[in-house]
Amino acid sequence: LKDRKNTYNAVYEGNRNSRIAYPLGGIGAGMFCLEGTGALSHFSLRHAPAMLHEPMIFSAVSIKHGGGVIARVLEGPVPSWKVFSSRNEPGNGLPHKHYGLPRFAGSSFQSRFPFGKVELRDPKLPLGVTITGWSPFIPLNADDSSLPAAALEYTFTNRTDEPLELVYSFNSAHFMAVPGGKTHQVRSAQNGFVLFQPPTEDRPWDEGAFCAVTDQPQTKVNCVWFRGGWFDPLTMLWNTIEAGESPEKPPANDGQPSPGASLFVPLTLKPRENRTVRLMLSWYVPESNLAAAVPKNNGQSAQAGGPPSVSAYHKPWYAGRFRSIEEVSAYWTGQYDRLRQESLRFTDTLYNTTMPPEMLEAVSANLSILKSPTVLRQTDGRLWGWEGCHDNSGCCHGTCTHVWNYAQALPHLFPELERGLRA
Repeated sequence: LKDRKNTYNAVYEGNRNSRIAYPLGGIGAGMFCLEGTGALSHFSLRHAPAMLHEPMIFSAVSIKHGGGVIARVLEGPVPSWKVFSSRNEPGNGLPHKHYGLPRFAGSSFQSRFPFGKVELRDPKLPLGVTITGWSPFIPLNADDSSLPAAALEYTFTNRTDEPLELVYSFNSAHFMAVPGGKTHQVRSAQNGFVLFQPPTEDRPWDEGAFCAVTDQPQTKVNCVWFRGGWFDPLTMLWNTIEAGESPEKPPANDGQPSPGASLFVPLTLKPRENRTVRLMLSWYVPESNLAAAVPKNNGQSAQAGGPPSVSAYHKPWYAGRFRSIEEVSAYWTGQYDRLRQESLRFTDTLYNTTMPPEMLEAVSANLSILKSPTVLRQTDGRLWGWEGCHDNSGCCHGTCTHVWNYAQALPHLFPELERGLRA
């Protein structure tokens, strides 16, 4: 029994940690993943799977120590399979990636659904770091479990007997921007920023926003990255981080749009003290170009050769609840403590069970499907799902009966969503 407990629900390290991608997001609201190294990837916020979408987004820390500044990305080593993947361009310097920046020597991962924890280790650094990623999951409360939101909690521990000054930063390229477009914006928010892409008349589904804010009132926000080509924005950004600086810049009102934004949180840790910075992320994509063809009155379906008369485009549940990214962020930050407490209550109940460890791991692992783009939730509150997902699209629409009719999580945890599937 002891060996079984060590095998299941265990800590993932080394090679076993190189392909962990832990989904964060609401039911039917899109997701991104916290990897076992602390990296962020699989950004699928536009109502479709985007498993290969890994924009340049990272957190970093600058530590004033020994008369100088030590700067590290808050991630473990990059797995070699990612560096040499055919979807990247290693021969061209890996453009739009931050893989070459210095980072921690090692990392490990452990899941306690819906909480995923990454431990960063480096014996040469005076700082210990833990990253806890989560998003609300509260049985019988489908709405709070469907929020387009996720959190990353960075806990810093001073491992020395001296005070330690550091600067935490979160840095994101403007991945909401439409490729080739020049209408995207970076907006300021309280203790953070918003990456915004406005819609166009013929493409309303281009509209999208991503918000990043902290719970720290001393946060400094830089809404304008260096506007250059190639690696210039990243180079200038890393120069700032490496110098331990915390620049503030308001949104640009002329010239080219900013290619990204950063927030900086200066901290002072007493000897052996630990402090946590909450990074609260949310998104808002109110329209989609995901359509289900409606047959003509003669009953001839589009698949049978009859062209559709109407295209009903999917509209997410949260767009009927919230009118803007500002409303989503305000609710998320205002209800954060309650949502965390209620989600943790579910975690404690699940993991304190007496069921065999292999069964517990099977149950908790499969719950993660509800946080993936396999499922979508409409403005009327009803849930539907793909049979599965390709890298960039859902597979077999219509909530396939041979898949979803034997699913057990929904009827037991969210019966109102299950009833919608059967209506």
